[in-house]
Amino acid sequence: MHHHYEHFWLDPKFWVAVSFVIFALLLAKKAWTLITGKLDARGQRIADELAEASRLKVEAEAMLKRAEAERAAAIAEAQEMVARAKAEALRVAAAAAAEAAHAAQRRERQAMDRIASAEASAINEVRSVAAEVASAAARAVIAETLTAEADAALVDSAVADLPKALKAA
Repeated sequence: MHHHYEHFWLDPKFWVAVSFVIFALLLAKKAWTLITGKLDARGQRIADELAEASRLKVEAEAMLKRAEAERAAAIAEAQEMVARAKAEALRVAAAAAAEAAHAAQRRERQAMDRIASAEASAINEVRSVAAEVASAAARAVIAETLTAEADAALVDSAVADLPKALKAA
């Protein structure tokens, strides 16, 4: 059964076709909106990630600069500490050398004092021995040469010289 309609708009196939085209256009519009929305969201997410990556890169560069500055400061501080330690070591070495020289001088003085003391002791001992020998010799000479008459003459002479000696004193 083939119907021939006087006007094409009276044909149901026409209206089915029109409704299909309208449905396809609405569906396409909805799909287009949905697809473009998803693409826009994805583009925004990528832009956000790029911005975050850029921000992180800037932060990383700043952190690197700070770390390099801190490293340079630490190296400078370490060099300063080494210089101070060397100066302190030189000062301690100089002080130790001065103390050693002072101790050597002190020991030398002590040795010289001991030598002088030993010399004085030896001289005193020699004098003492010499005095004992002289005294023993004088006793021996006096005992051999002095008689009772000579002894009396010496006593008389000493008694006679006593007033002169007292006046002189």
